[in-house]
Amino acid sequence: MTDLPLLSVITFLPLIGGLFILLMKGEEATIMTNARNVALWISFLTFALSLILWINFDTNQLSYQFVESANWIKDLGIRYHLGIDGISLFFILLTTFLTTLCILASWESIQTRVREYMMAFLLLETFLIGMFCALDLVLFYVFFEGVLIPMFLIIGIWGGERRIYSCFKFFLYTFLGSVLMLVAILSIYFITGSTDLTVAMDFSFPLALQKWLWVAFFAAFAVKVPMWPVHTWLPDAHVEAPTAGSVILAGVLLKMGAYGFLRFSIPLFPSATVTFTPFVMVLSIIAIIYASLVALVQTDMKKLVAYSSVAHMGFVTLGIFTLTSQGVSGAVMQMLSHGIVSAALFLCVGVIYDRLHTRDIERYGGLVVRMPLYALFFMLFILASCALPGTSGFVGEFLILVGTFQINSWAATLAASGMVLGASYVLWLYRRIIFGKLSQANLKGILDVNMREATILASLGGLVLWLGLYPSPFLNIITPAVNELITNHKNWIQEESHFEEVRNIELTPQDIHTISVSDFHLPTPQGERP
Repeated sequence: MTDLPLLSVITFLPLIGGLFILLMKGEEATIMTNARNVALWISFLTFALSLILWINFDTNQLSYQFVESANWIKDLGIRYHLGIDGISLFFILLTTFLTTLCILASWESIQTRVREYMMAFLLLETFLIGMFCALDLVLFYVFFEGVLIPMFLIIGIWGGERRIYSCFKFFLYTFLGSVLMLVAILSIYFITGSTDLTVAMDFSFPLALQKWLWVAFFAAFAVKVPMWPVHTWLPDAHVEAPTAGSVILAGVLLKMGAYGFLRFSIPLFPSATVTFTPFVMVLSIIAIIYASLVALVQTDMKKLVAYSSVAHMGFVTLGIFTLTSQGVSGAVMQMLSHGIVSAALFLCVGVIYDRLHTRDIERYGGLVVRMPLYALFFMLFILASCALPGTSGFVGEFLILVGTFQINSWAATLAASGMVLGASYVLWLYRRIIFGKLSQANLKGILDVNMREATILASLGGLVLWLGLYPSPFLNIITPAVNELITNHKNWIQEESHFEEVRNIELTPQDIHTISVSDFHLPTPQGERP
């Protein structure tokens, strides 16, 4: 498959499937059935192809792999440039895997505009995969912003009672932040003459300019994470979105901002990153503690899980900006774990919501009597959210704390307190829903998970245990890419510090006469005078 443009196929196969669904004709019932089947098979095929990336990934190659490059807007020097490394590989796999589960989870719950719903999810998958593959700044921006369109429709059409308010809030928050990033991309283009990421990475921007560009990119990525205090759109979006919308939102969309920090902010603006690191770490710790405290007082299950996402993503940004191998590797592992665990928790909420049509915690209790298999799955994901050793949540948070202790022991201590609060609110949620007396009359006839639901939850549960008990297959690919990122960052810092020292040298006319060529350590061609 060496001659096959695999990244392009994986990226645009869902879009082709969506167009095929659009062209379907026949009776409404037939179209609904066919749309579900086509969306499921296309998403599954995309996932299978993404596994080929993993199988053929070379852990000894530090540069981008499966690279595709072609002229896109030739007159402006903008290229269609795709490629992946050990960091982006698993986000593509996470996207294709969760999209398949989302379509399967929507099989019965979505009964209106099924054709349009499946098209929206396939279009969303194309934009997400393209964003994780893009190595051109303009191409990245197109995919990054394109995600808003299908997600806006998913919340606005198939959401709850306040769906219009929530989808517009989601759109405006994320779009306004991205406008500043577009201005920064244009600045990079006019300075370097290219929007190619590899070209921009070889360019040394002055420190003052780096700070402005870093802030512009930060505005876009911080909203997507979301970081405190620009997180308020997330609980509303989660509460009003359909179950599958919440799954893909928490599982993949929240990773876009953190991925942007790793792919763009750190390698392009190394000195500015060091300057703003304390600022980001403070915001991350506030997010961990604040979101955990707010989650403790929630009465809506979805809102509680939504605030837990803010807290867990606080750990991610904390790990990224430790700029240590353990911290950044832990952040990537935490993103993968959170993508799986948060998706599973929203699906668990969706299972009982589909039966009783309420998310109020007070309306439940004693479900273990009627739904023992559901209680087992729910317990596994709750423990993973607590970062119990042996589950996926432990690996990432442990590495993040190790990396943070190397930088600031107080920051690590405060972050660890967030883990205690995190265990408090999820265990409180589990106790109120699963244990106690089965006193509610409408719960006495509730049925346990069916085969479709059990298959979805079991696949997620298997990944939680795999990541927790045997993370080596993931870390063996992630760590070399992270080490390369950290090494390049340190080298840039050293070079920029050297150039800054040279710039600050003040010479008198007498000094100029005494400087020799050897002071500059410049090689000269043999046989020529310096």
